[in-house]
Amino acid sequence: MYQTFEVTARPEQGPPRLAALREELLREGLDGFLVPRADAHQGEYVAARDERLAWLTGFTGSAGFCAALINVAGVFIDGRYRTQVKAQVADDYTPVPWPDVSLPQWLREQLPEGGRIGFDPWLHAAGQIRSLEKELDGSDIVLTRCDNLVDRIWQDQPSPPMQPVRNHPMEFAGESAGDKARRLAEDLRKNEHKAAVVTLPDSIMWLLNIRGSDVPRNPVAHGFAILHDDERIDLFMAPEKLNDLPEALPKTVKPRPVDDFLPRLETLEGPVRIDMVSVPQIVADRLGSRATEGPDPCALPKACKNSAEIEGSAEAHLRDGAAVVEFLAWLDVQPPGSLTETQAVTRLEECRRKDNALQDISFDTIAGTGANGAIMHYRVTEETDSRLEEGHLLVLDSGGQYLDGTTDITRTIAIGEPGEEECAAFTRVLQGMIAMSRLRWPNGLSGREIEAIGRMPLWLAGQDFNHGLGHGVGTYLNVHEGPQRLARTSNVPLEAGMILSNEPGYYREGAFGIRLENLIVAETAKPLPSSDPEREMLCWRTLTFAPIDRRLIQTALLTNDERKWLNAYHQDVAEKIGPRVSPEARLWLDAATAPL
Repeated sequence: MYQTFEVTARPEQGPPRLAALREELLREGLDGFLVPRADAHQGEYVAARDERLAWLTGFTGSAGFCAALINVAGVFIDGRYRTQVKAQVADDYTPVPWPDVSLPQWLREQLPEGGRIGFDPWLHAAGQIRSLEKELDGSDIVLTRCDNLVDRIWQDQPSPPMQPVRNHPMEFAGESAGDKARRLAEDLRKNEHKAAVVTLPDSIMWLLNIRGSDVPRNPVAHGFAILHDDERIDLFMAPEKLNDLPEALPKTVKPRPVDDFLPRLETLEGPVRIDMVSVPQIVADRLGSRATEGPDPCALPKACKNSAEIEGSAEAHLRDGAAVVEFLAWLDVQPPGSLTETQAVTRLEECRRKDNALQDISFDTIAGTGANGAIMHYRVTEETDSRLEEGHLLVLDSGGQYLDGTTDITRTIAIGEPGEEECAAFTRVLQGMIAMSRLRWPNGLSGREIEAIGRMPLWLAGQDFNHGLGHGVGTYLNVHEGPQRLARTSNVPLEAGMILSNEPGYYREGAFGIRLENLIVAETAKPLPSSDPEREMLCWRTLTFAPIDRRLIQTALLTNDERKWLNAYHQDVAEKIGPRVSPEARLWLDAATAPL
């Protein structure tokens, strides 16, 4: 099994650890210390060694931070985790709804006379620190660089991961590492940048056509890179990770020990491009005036998939869809009350593992029944494992890491006879998914300009959800990938080749949750008879194929166009997935995809 269900943090562990941290604050003459869920590479996902936030507070969400002061400790969480945090942290910690309440606003309230707040410059992006300092200006609150105080008190902190790096074949990458470096170096020269610093693990993996195992569920390795305008690349990575890879790396790549990274920065001639969103503050400190701001050179090229990546991902989704259908067919014949969440997760993973191309799951499967379904990023454990009872909904959000693509699919499934309120909300969520799937939009628009399309059916009923409509997805890389997003915070124009999720939801705390998710890829839309000849439009191609539970649909609420879309989608599911499943699953699939 890839997924386990042990409890990794407990609320009662937090208070004594917080007390030990406060002793360090007093020793250092600090009034507080910032503890992010981040590592030196500023990726979204971290290794066990870097789970400082969870170790200190008990909160295990994928985003958030703690501001630990002498008399109060705020745990800042966004809308996805406002239910989860209540069950995971002790009373010694105060949940803070972020970004509704900003860190500078909170610090001003807690320290009206000012104070010194320590932070580890490896664990905070340069842009983040600049923004915080600007908002704190005039408050007498000073951000102070210091050693990591959590590392001082974490006595059994895991060692850094040292798994070997492996080659990612050209048949899946679609472009050589040398050609990528050539393309990106040309962009540096065009902008008169001598070099660019790259710290995001998935950017380095994409650039060099390699994959690693340093972070659970994400095939990345930790390291740093400097791309020069003449195509040379300095790669700073533990030598033991590269023992099996000398032939695969281009000759322009020079491997170096990680300890050489900061000294090498001192020798660079400017201007050196740094992405203020992802480069840690210590890099900006070392470069000083030689640094110039600009995007991670790999981010946008990585997001715009080539034809090999798109077709590989499409094929991975078909195999993954077959595994999901096998699971759904099995689940449908299990009597209500006979299964638990962990049993459902285990069975789904067993279905996926029959594919030899599966390397891992793409994240810990979210399987929440009843009230657990309202916890958006619920992780089932041995202690929270609940039975799938009559009348419950099961939110099942899962995915696989295949050599040719990364999948992410959510289905909400009725256990027994669903209630009318649940069906009405489910239908609105489905309408939002359909609306985004059908959308055509002018080239140049960003995710923030179109994501409301997927919320409108819920808005009309006075409902909404506290997460973005969609995130970018890599190809055998991170299941969450930037810079593309379908979210109010995203101003990155959508481009052909970008893969995103389409996942509206609805959550009633303490009662039930609903989410539906397909992955979609942006492509150039074919002109219509009425199209303006000078206006280029984009549209979506759906990659995910698995049935949507017809028992939860209030058909009368659907428009004719929505019904046509759903029937056509289900016909595609039957035709594409049917030949790939067992005879028993095929019989179930034919019934599950019958026209409305």
